[in-house]
Amino acid sequence: MLKKEAFMKVSLCLFSFGLLAVGCFAQPAPPVGGQAGEITRLIGEVTAVNAAAHEITLKTVSGAATVKLTDRTRYLRVPPGETDLKKAVPIALENIGVGDRLRARGRMSEDKSSLVVLEVLVMTRADLVRKATADREEWQKRGTAGTVTATNPAAREITISVGARETARLVTVEAPAGVPLRRYAPDSVRFADAQPSSFEALNVGDRLRVLGDRSADGSRIKAEEIVFGAFRNIAGLVKTVDAETGEIHVTDLETKKPVLVRVNADSMLRRMPEGMAMMIARRRQAAANGGAPPPAQGQPGQGGPGSGGPRGPRGGMDFQQVLERMPALTLAELKPGDALIISSTKGADSSEATAIVVVAGVESLLASAAGGPGMGGIGSALNFEIGPQ
Repeated sequence: MLKKEAFMKVSLCLFSFGLLAVGCFAQPAPPVGGQAGEITRLIGEVTAVNAAAHEITLKTVSGAATVKLTDRTRYLRVPPGETDLKKAVPIALENIGVGDRLRARGRMSEDKSSLVVLEVLVMTRADLVRKATADREEWQKRGTAGTVTATNPAAREITISVGARETARLVTVEAPAGVPLRRYAPDSVRFADAQPSSFEALNVGDRLRVLGDRSADGSRIKAEEIVFGAFRNIAGLVKTVDAETGEIHVTDLETKKPVLVRVNADSMLRRMPEGMAMMIARRRQAAANGGAPPPAQGQPGQGGPGSGGPRGPRGGMDFQQVLERMPALTLAELKPGDALIISSTKGADSSEATAIVVVAGVESLLASAAGGPGMGGIGSALNFEIGPQ
């Protein structure tokens, strides 16, 4: 079994930046529960359509919600990212399906349990997938990620630390008034769930991703869009697993406290191949010793010439694609004593977490973190950026 001390120096920067551009949907939407008769907007993903009962069920940030349709309800299809409703086209109820993104506007029912809908705006799942693919490519080309180290509200500038600990550099992000800023919702890293935010909401230590053009020397970026949030990373040992409820009880080896990790349909579960873990450990050791990382030898996820492996901006590893190529993991495969790396957004209760990503098979990789001073954390040697979703 992996020694607990091997985890103590691990500081993982797993995070996920979903890049669905939701345009006119990106407005705060109160959950069902307002005053009866008042106009309310509800945003969520369609989970069920019952045409016979004239109902649509949504998954919103606040949970499940039901919208009730009438003969006077108007249905409009809107292209993802579009803010001008002049480009919306009428559609029929039967054209709305599970996985579509929907914004419903209507009046609260008398019992305040549902929304009687006057208008429905729909972004279809197919349109969202196409938009997400295009956005992912754009963010891979022109996106930069880092950790906020300072903010200057007067100049509307943000300083971020980019890159591994041994080669980290400071980059200034220009965020003039009008640039969209969004903060991720608790327990969600989907861009569609991110809430409009402000410059003042930025905090030192937040993980930030910015889309924009870099200066010639790469020291400045003129932002076109910014998304940020506070993330929690756990290295721990499995105590118990309940596959039916989707719950994993782990011991956080940094705090030595128990944590209840919940896994849902949006969580990504992967098992890291042993060869990949060894390759990453070698690269970390080389970086810590001031040498060049060893060349790729056809290891999984490595993007050397001719390898066909995924690469991110400026030749960096696109870890989202690496993760997707890892073998899928089920909760039933986990057993007490297994080592896990878990990423989640920060919630109010430190004893619980909703998993964004769970990675198993990391014993040898995490053990290398105890290899000596200067090794730093795994996240300092790689940009473990998980997104877009």
